[in-house]
Amino acid sequence: MNRREFIAGAACAAGAELLAGGCATPAAGGRAFKRITVAEGRCELELQPTRGAFGFKGVYQKRRLGSWHVASCLQSTSGAYGIGLANQGCMWSDAAVTLANPGCGAEAMMYAMTRHALTMARGKSFTTPPELLDQLFPELWDYGKRIVASEKLRATFALNALVSVDAAAWVLFARENGFMSFDEMIPGEFRGTLSAHHPRAAAIPLVSYAVPIADVVKLVDDGFFFMKIKIGQGGTQEEMLRKDCERVSAIHAALKDCRTPYTKTGKLPYYFDANGRYEKKETLLRFVDHLKKIGAYEQVSIIEEPFDEYADIDVNDIPLRLAADESAHTVKDALERIEMGYKAMALKPIAKTMSMSMKIAQAAYEKSIPCFCADLTVCPVMVEWNKAVAARLPSFPGIGDLGLVETNGHMNFRNWETMRKDLVYEQAHWTRTEKGVFECDADYYAKSGGILEPMPRYEKMYEGLKG
Repeated sequence: MNRREFIAGAACAAGAELLAGGCATPAAGGRAFKRITVAEGRCELELQPTRGAFGFKGVYQKRRLGSWHVASCLQSTSGAYGIGLANQGCMWSDAAVTLANPGCGAEAMMYAMTRHALTMARGKSFTTPPELLDQLFPELWDYGKRIVASEKLRATFALNALVSVDAAAWVLFARENGFMSFDEMIPGEFRGTLSAHHPRAAAIPLVSYAVPIADVVKLVDDGFFFMKIKIGQGGTQEEMLRKDCERVSAIHAALKDCRTPYTKTGKLPYYFDANGRYEKKETLLRFVDHLKKIGAYEQVSIIEEPFDEYADIDVNDIPLRLAADESAHTVKDALERIEMGYKAMALKPIAKTMSMSMKIAQAAYEKSIPCFCADLTVCPVMVEWNKAVAARLPSFPGIGDLGLVETNGHMNFRNWETMRKDLVYEQAHWTRTEKGVFECDADYYAKSGGILEPMPRYEKMYEGLKG
């Protein structure tokens, strides 16, 4: 059965249930969303080898067994199903838990949380995936606190555990309602912030601590222009600042004369990510002074997550655009960060769930705060999920008619080309970057990047469940 036949059948089943008295909720455009009840939920684990140690948050993380990837499946009482993928980012979502549980301890805990979330989902009903997330997230976060033995478990750890479950819910939602595209399935309350159709999305590469300067130059030669640079290196605060200043000086010296057609100034925008490593505002301001000294200040587009979320530092007096990432777990957190002076939001449909990302995006849109999509070193299929949002967000300040989406999996997964075979439209030109951008043409939007299509290899995993 092909995709159109499958969705047509699902739509007929949905219509029959509504005629029989099933509950529905009004949707944008006069349609009604079907009320969906989860009958079963399961997940499978895969390990993907990485190229080497990855430097961020002041440490070099070596994934001993590789990166943990999860495929979750939700089946409804009507027999329809959805499969969603996720990459676990334990160090990103809660460094304290990860460092306290070396080896694969944190990964095992997060996987246990995903499995528990699928058990919790059974018997629950929802009209849209954000409604299901609202039912699962608080209880799962409490469950996580128990298994990691810490009341300080960050909310993002629970959200990361829910990514594959939420993605499966979106696919199930589309199939139950007969939606053929990502645009169709965006609930009305989120359409304000996801109404753009950019012709291109800039691909943001990641320059971590150990990437040689020659490789950074090659990225620019290949057409990449929006450079994400990790700061917050290891050591004391003084050692960190010294290393960061030296690193940025070397990068800027190599890139200062490079030009791009995608910015108003023609210069490359810099995006610095500290992952909460700076302990005091004064230390960050010294870093900013160094940027002025070397002539890089005017090229800074974003400084992301400079301080630990618990530091509660107001940044309204810092002149550069600071972005919140892992500290903006929920809408409430995002609004608090905006009040504190943060002027951008890093969305992560691939790390905080599509549902929560839509909520945060809409809240930021209503406050005129620009958003972009950051990566978690995810698989090619999840790059398309991230791109689906990035391509529809309002343009970022200083950039032309482009979406902004970070993607670094090709730099960090050993078997990237093999992983690409899971893409339904593997040969489509819009699945690869061309001179640093993804082309998002009519074919891309018509096919929604393939994210709603059946994925043959994962379909086989759940043949028994679907039967």
